[in-house]
Amino acid sequence: MEVLSLTTRESFDAVMRLYTPTVYGIAYSRLRSPVDAEDVAQDVFVRYFKADLTYENEDHRKAWLIRCAVNCTNSYARSAQYRHRGESASLDEIAELPSADDTAEHAERSERKNLVLNAVMALPPKYRTVVHLYYFEDMSVAEIADAIGARHSTVKTRLARARDRLKTLLKGEVEF
Repeated sequence: MEVLSLTTRESFDAVMRLYTPTVYGIAYSRLRSPVDAEDVAQDVFVRYFKADLTYENEDHRKAWLIRCAVNCTNSYARSAQYRHRGESASLDEIAELPSADDTAEHAERSERKNLVLNAVMALPPKYRTVVHLYYFEDMSVAEIADAIGARHSTVKTRLARARDRLKTLLKGEVEF
C-alpha cells in the first residue's frame, strides 16, 4: 500500500496544481463569485497543509479535499460577510466568449454552453453542488453522498430535481 503525505516524495505545489480546479469549481458552483471561490480554495489548501495527514491513495486524498471544499464553502456561505453583501461577479466573467475568428458552429456551441451554465447557476445551491460534482467532477452518487454528508437517496433526488429544473429553464433553448 502506497502512503501519501506531504512529508514523502510529493510536493505541496504539485497537489495544489492538480486539485485547484476541482476545489475552485466546487466553491464557485455554490458561491457564484470568482473572488469568494478563490478565498475558499486558499482556505482548503491551508487546511490541507496544516493537517499534514497520510492518505492511503490518491482517491483518498481527492475525497478529503472535496469534502473539505464542500465544508469550507458551506461555512463561507453561512458567514455574515457573505450574506450581507450582493453578488460581486456576474456569470459573464467566467463565460467563454468566442473570438472574432471562431466559426459559427463554435460560437453556437459556446452560446449553448453559456445558456446551460447560466441555468445551472440559477439553481439553488444544494442542486448546483450535486450537479457540479456529478457532471463536472465525474463523481458517482456514492462519492457525492460521502463528500457532502448526505444519503445516496438524497443525492439521487437532488440530481433528478436539478435535471427537471434545468429542462424547464432551458426549454426551447437547448435540445437534450
